[in-house]
Amino acid sequence: MGEANGKELFLIKLSTIYFMNIEYNVSIKGYNTFGIDEIAEKFVVLKATNELRALSEFDERRIIGSGSNILCTQPIQALLIANRLKGIEQIKEDENYIWFEVASGELWHDFVEFVIEKNLSGVENLALIPGTVGAAPIQNIGAYGAEVKDAIESVTFWHWKSKLFKTLSKEDCQFGYRDSIFKNELKDKVFITSVCFRLSKSPQINTSYGAIEEELKRLNILDPSPKDVAQAVMNIRRSKLPNPDEIGNAGSFFKNPTIAVQQYLDLKKEFASMPSYPVNEQTVKVPAGWLIEQCGWKGFRKDDYGVHEKQALVLVNYGDATGEEIWELSGEILASVKEAFGIKLEREVQVW
Repeated sequence: MGEANGKELFLIKLSTIYFMNIEYNVSIKGYNTFGIDEIAEKFVVLKATNELRALSEFDERRIIGSGSNILCTQPIQALLIANRLKGIEQIKEDENYIWFEVASGELWHDFVEFVIEKNLSGVENLALIPGTVGAAPIQNIGAYGAEVKDAIESVTFWHWKSKLFKTLSKEDCQFGYRDSIFKNELKDKVFITSVCFRLSKSPQINTSYGAIEEELKRLNILDPSPKDVAQAVMNIRRSKLPNPDEIGNAGSFFKNPTIAVQQYLDLKKEFASMPSYPVNEQTVKVPAGWLIEQCGWKGFRKDDYGVHEKQALVLVNYGDATGEEIWELSGEILASVKEAFGIKLEREVQVW
């Protein structure tokens, strides 16, 4: 009896793997925006949530969406799952808001364009951020004075161990600066399948951060719509950040550090031009790109890797750099900023 059951289980697993079309020893160069050529020992493309139960049988898994926030430094021995879940569904509407349930494999910027074409507000400042909808709450993506948590109503995920779908409210997601429960307590334990967003029917225009107002003036727009703000953000990002289709990169490699106001005031005595953005009465945020540039890294290049010539926050692969080379470069940058300013930077990308 035990032997028969064992054979039956073995056959079920074989048929499951065949159904899921598991591939072996797959190059991930085309699946990460850094263009790092590492190997995934097992690889599968996920297109439907009913396939998650079969994938729960694997002991180790890694998830990749658009691969825009990943630096791979070694072969991937776990099962690599490429998230291709698609769909946007309106689920509720009232006088002021519309709610959408968005599949986690949708590209983030595609969703932003979908929203602004409907003249809805809430995510326009986050235009052109690379990645998928499912990655957005993990990182609590943010830009130009906005964070995705402000538009999120809830997040639904598959729990690998319990093999159940669960939903967390915005409050239970424990959002922080580039942080959430999915980077901490639930890290590697769940797979986000969809995110529910609440978008405003009336414009909630925020142009106070960065160069948005200046760009709107350049465009001769005095009363901007959400679409106008998104266009201004896209213009700014395109002028500062390299296109991954042309130069391998993962966007901002480091987080902007938050430091005590007194530490900032002390540094300001020596570095008069040091910029900052208030967080609260006790802390301020300092642009990591500025710190890195002051240390002389902007435009640095060695062999096929370096720091982008227009944005010191972005590390780049000019062709055949390895993940290990870029990792080591990031460590040198961390050390130099710490030595010059006494500020410890943190990497924003996921390092595998």
